[in-house]
Amino acid sequence: MSSQPGKSWTRDELILAINLYCKIPFGTIHIRNPQIIALATLLERTPGSVSYKLANLACIDPALARKGASNVSKLDRAVWEEFFGDWNGMAFESEVLLAEKVRHVDADVQPAVSEELAEYDVVLLVGQNRDAVVKQRVNQGFFRKMVLSSYKNTCCITGLAVPALLNASHIVPWAADEASRTNPKNGLCLNALHDRAFDRGLITVDEKFHVVVSSSVMALKGEKASALQTVHGTPLRMPDRFLPDPDFLHYHRQTIFTD
Repeated sequence: MSSQPGKSWTRDELILAINLYCKIPFGTIHIRNPQIIALATLLERTPGSVSYKLANLACIDPALARKGASNVSKLDRAVWEEFFGDWNGMAFESEVLLAEKVRHVDADVQPAVSEELAEYDVVLLVGQNRDAVVKQRVNQGFFRKMVLSSYKNTCCITGLAVPALLNASHIVPWAADEASRTNPKNGLCLNALHDRAFDRGLITVDEKFHVVVSSSVMALKGEKASALQTVHGTPLRMPDRFLPDPDFLHYHRQTIFTD
């Protein structure tokens, strides 16, 4: 594939750029990143063009203290606002668009591109299953990638850095708030044990982003619950972006937490 220097970015291309921006850590936005190279291949652009566009998106991102490039277009801002205003809809649309692009890329580069960018063939899934089932599965996968990358694949309570043992935990449960299901500010990166405890209301997070353990757990004697008791008062390891929303945490304290 050959790139076209100076060609304008389209809405679909920007959707794919935002999709990737949400799924990789800010510090990995550079021309040697295999995922950036793969997206550049799909878009028939150079890795430099894609990495520069992601840096432009970082300039828009209000969650980042570190800003990227400042050459932001009106279309950049419009598509960004569209994406961030409808997490559920745009997450799914972007994953379907990505799958369609991968399916139609040259056969000789398709395996490498697919390995870096596409977790599964969303287009095929849509054809074989009910759309609601597929959308939930796709959006849950997208949510996990966003949350784990924001926390650098590290549990925000314990510092455990084994992705296979980490979950993207919803602060407000999936079933309780449809509009926030895929919002990364509604997520915490937790290891499997503390994810379960958070989900069951045995631990929560206070206004200062410190862990609070329920009194029922703190009252246990011996080592029966030491893995939970020892994290009481622990400050969260904060993400690079998509900080947990205080309103979501307030909901968890008031509605989910057992105390």
